[in-house]
Amino acid sequence: MPVRWIASGTTYANSFVYGNVLVDAGVLPMAVEPYAGAIDTIVLTHAHYDHTAHVKEIARLCGDAAVCIHEADAPGLVNDTRSLAMIFGARSPGIAPDVLLSDGDPVGSLRVIHTPGHTPGGICLYDPAAKVLFSGDTVFAGGSFGRYDFPGGDRKALIASIERLAALDVEGLYPGHGEPAPTGGGRHIAAAREAFRFYG
Repeated sequence: MPVRWIASGTTYANSFVYGNVLVDAGVLPMAVEPYAGAIDTIVLTHAHYDHTAHVKEIARLCGDAAVCIHEADAPGLVNDTRSLAMIFGARSPGIAPDVLLSDGDPVGSLRVIHTPGHTPGGICLYDPAAKVLFSGDTVFAGGSFGRYDFPGGDRKALIASIERLAALDVEGLYPGHGEPAPTGGGRHIAAAREAFRFYG
């Protein structure tokens, strides 16, 4: 199944279309419009505003697609402090999710992996058959990792999450920011683990 990358071109987060699933919703709705007919599920990797800014409009554009987020980050959809919306001069999306996710839940061919550290309810999405990982702000291509100094961040939780991801067989790595790594994703995760040990 192809991964379609929708780059934000700003400080907002990447979005990805994978089958009927849209991962994250910080991009402008017009960027999602070409895929709207195929999308019926929106999964938010965490509640920070740069990943959720346009979720309400995008869900409507996609025929009232179901909005999914980990239960620990759901309050960020209505709380400006938890969402960091004020940093962007904005307000949180102000919506209730349709589905509260937990570790191990399936979303189509994807499996939810709870990866706290950047936020309490941060998640990654993994397709074991395709070896594809959508990593949100847990790890990035190039060997970097998410911040843990925002409200709800946790250094120990983040390194545990990175260690968990490093144990997966990952070929395609699709992070919340920066360019994806369609091949060799596991090497990027291993590099992030090593970088955290030295600089985290």
